[in-house]
Amino acid sequence: MPSRRKPRAAKRRTFDVINPATEKALAAYPILTARQVRTKVEAAREAFRSWSRLDPKERAAYLLRFAEVLRKHKDAYAQTMTLEMGKVIREAIAEVEKCAWAAEYFAENGPGFLQPEIVTTDAMRSYVAFHPRGVLGSIMPWNFPMWQIVRFAVPALIAGNTVVVKPASASPQSGLNLEAAFREGGLPESVFQIVVGDRSTATALIRSPVSVVSLTGSVHTGVYVAREASKDLKKVVLELGGSDPFIVAGDADLDAASKGAVAGRFVNGGQSCIAAKRFFVVDSVAEEFVAKFAERMRRLRVGDPLDPTTDVGPLVNNAQRDEIEGQVKDAVAKGAKVEVGGKRGRRTGWYFEPTLLSHVTKAMRVLREETFGPVAPVMAVPDLHTAIEEANDSEFGLGASLWTQDLGQAEELAAQVESGMVFINGVVKSDPRMPFGGVKHSGVGRELSRYGLLEMVNIKTVEIFPGHSGQAAIQKNTE
Repeated sequence: MPSRRKPRAAKRRTFDVINPATEKALAAYPILTARQVRTKVEAAREAFRSWSRLDPKERAAYLLRFAEVLRKHKDAYAQTMTLEMGKVIREAIAEVEKCAWAAEYFAENGPGFLQPEIVTTDAMRSYVAFHPRGVLGSIMPWNFPMWQIVRFAVPALIAGNTVVVKPASASPQSGLNLEAAFREGGLPESVFQIVVGDRSTATALIRSPVSVVSLTGSVHTGVYVAREASKDLKKVVLELGGSDPFIVAGDADLDAASKGAVAGRFVNGGQSCIAAKRFFVVDSVAEEFVAKFAERMRRLRVGDPLDPTTDVGPLVNNAQRDEIEGQVKDAVAKGAKVEVGGKRGRRTGWYFEPTLLSHVTKAMRVLREETFGPVAPVMAVPDLHTAIEEANDSEFGLGASLWTQDLGQAEELAAQVESGMVFINGVVKSDPRMPFGGVKHSGVGRELSRYGLLEMVNIKTVEIFPGHSGQAAIQKNTE
């Protein structure tokens, strides 16, 4: 009689998370299947029934408790971010604080944003109502592993939606920490959920019965997400990176501008969508600006990201370091001068020296591509008109920074810059009170502020006319 063997259980698929400062594995995480993703989305759809019916002020109370939990565990949450993707601990702590601030901002202002707008029409009463859409799916990156989830999720939740997020495979625990924080704050089950995995997990989320898909990522990934979502006519909100210009006029305060240049270029080790990435400086001050910029850069301390005195940590992975190194080598081969840095770090970990390049031209990759790392290319230009032309000569249009003491001229120039955000004598940053997003290949839609919240609701027209007995009034109003 033939023996009956038990079928082998399918091998569980996992992925490892690597600490970029030590190159050692931190933990292994399961890759959720499409069926598991769909189960979570169905649970979110069920949770939507009761969550969407709460008064916005009731939902706000949960956000306030969430903010309290974030601050309670901020040191632990910050350390997780640093271990997963190399963010220096000082910036990681600030990121947790910013998440708490956003939760508090939308708790305080979200209910007001959702109030109906009264409009005068021929009807007895007319208004625009803002209703939740349902389950919102989000695919988020590794570089701000808590903030980028929060800036999507918090407005979505206050609006009455439920949320399912797929965090980057480089930083899954940071996403799971947010889920735990919401749970500790008492958020009802399945209102906010994390699904961990790889590209297949993200695709499963897009194809599941979500109403809106939000992505922060590359242009290539954005095109893929938009195509997949369009098959079911799902709305998308896409933040797809940038190559932000940093423009320095001849009358700029060069001490302030060089200080801003360091802050804007090397935040998060240069791994930021809104980091200053292309520097256009008017000829008359270019040499002095480069000297001041270089002096400040040399003071940056590169090292262990868990050390509070470290300014620049490692890149997220070796592939990212290879990409940056290739861009620098291309620039040098085509005539750029290395003022500071220019090489890989000499320690364990995926480090690259903070690098300043002068004599840069448009033939070089550092001006044509997004440089996602600690490299600052400076191009001298004859005047501000040329600077604006060069700034606009990019597929991206996320943010821009303009430094001049002529504020009247600055506002005129700001109108000419092709971007979603312009900061005059300041560094581009996100703020819960202001809309965040870009034009061209930098994305579709907005996040944060009332404008970002309105991306996540059904904007409904309501007009009320009298009943049958009021037909005379209707006739009078239409004459």
